[in-house]
Amino acid sequence: MEQKVFAYGETETRFLTAQDPVLGAAIARIGHIERAVIPDLFAALINSIAGQQISGKALATVWARLCDRLGEMTPESVLDAGEDGLRACGLSGRKAGYMLAAARAVQDGTLPIHSLVDKTDEEVIKILTALPGVGRWTAEMLLIFSLERPDVLAFDDFGIRKGLCRLYGLEEITRTQFAIYRARYTPYATVAGLYLWAVAAEK
Repeated sequence: MEQKVFAYGETETRFLTAQDPVLGAAIARIGHIERAVIPDLFAALINSIAGQQISGKALATVWARLCDRLGEMTPESVLDAGEDGLRACGLSGRKAGYMLAAARAVQDGTLPIHSLVDKTDEEVIKILTALPGVGRWTAEMLLIFSLERPDVLAFDDFGIRKGLCRLYGLEEITRTQFAIYRARYTPYATVAGLYLWAVAAEK
């Protein structure tokens, strides 16, 4: 399956450093981050569903099993696998059901997934969250890791919140505080998020 990494460079990192020297220090310390993206929108949707409420390491394991079992990630291959086949890859019955529902929606045209390319971020979120089991976080992960949208920061992501708390010495972060940082990072909040995940993962 084709893979590439999220594209960014000095334009984004210089802007973020100027806007927020604390984040800038983390950017300088960590260096350039390479995060794989999945250009195929259907495969990315299945990946985002698989990644709900599990660690990145656990997702990598489940995803490798899915790819091995299904081969090409298409609505047909997901539907052919069925719930038992998907669960054999390490998925819960609930997640398997969400994947099957997404596959049926794409196959029957209820979800014209390739049209998402032309939609705004909020339009993509609205369309995807109409699917069973797809919340805002899942849609935001697709915006980042498939559509490569530049200004996405997920409040519902534990790693993002953990990174913010570590970086700024907070016990927890409220939505109001989050909105302040979010506005500071715009229009490159996605790149800020890559570094917040990295900060959260540091020992």
